[in-house]
Amino acid sequence: MARAGRGGQGLARVAVVVRAGAAPIGWLGALAAGTGLAVPGLTGRRIGLLAGAALFLLTAAVVAGTGRRRYRRLAEGAVRAGRHDVLQDRAVSLRVWRRGHRWWLLAALLAALASSFAAPAAAGLLLAGAGTGLRLKAAWLGRLEREADALLWVRVDRLDKRGGRPAGRAVKGYRSTGPAAGDAAPGGARRRTAALV
Repeated sequence: MARAGRGGQGLARVAVVVRAGAAPIGWLGALAAGTGLAVPGLTGRRIGLLAGAALFLLTAAVVAGTGRRRYRRLAEGAVRAGRHDVLQDRAVSLRVWRRGHRWWLLAALLAALASSFAAPAAAGLLLAGAGTGLRLKAAWLGRLEREADALLWVRVDRLDKRGGRPAGRAVKGYRSTGPAAGDAAPGGARRRTAALV
């Protein structure tokens, strides 16, 4: 994690931290669902897929919608980042989150694979729904940032050791910068650079 000098703070993009788990959780869910279809399971593949589809939609909606009031309140109270604050690169934020959650991700994959013997693909699609929900939440944060014409940052020392929970109890407020700061676009995606002519 970045550390700031001269009284400044290391800051990570809120949307990037939220989005960090979307790809690994989504891909692991897809892997577990695809592998699970090779097992007939107790319920059969058709019931497993139908249950998984329902779990996918429900989980995506719950994950995308959870905590929006808290995020909005923190965003509305954001203060301008100081000149000595250090903005953490997108790649560093992703690496910190994924390294901190690697054992949780492995356990989730193994549990989803094991559950295929009961309901093929269902738990894998639930995981994929969680990844989709995180991506939707990051996109919603991106809309907040565009409306305010400012990017939202959280102090890295307020995140837990795994680099997650950008709206947890330890987070007392956000910092903001102009929309051109950092290397991630609103919503936490990689910033696209204009092609040279």
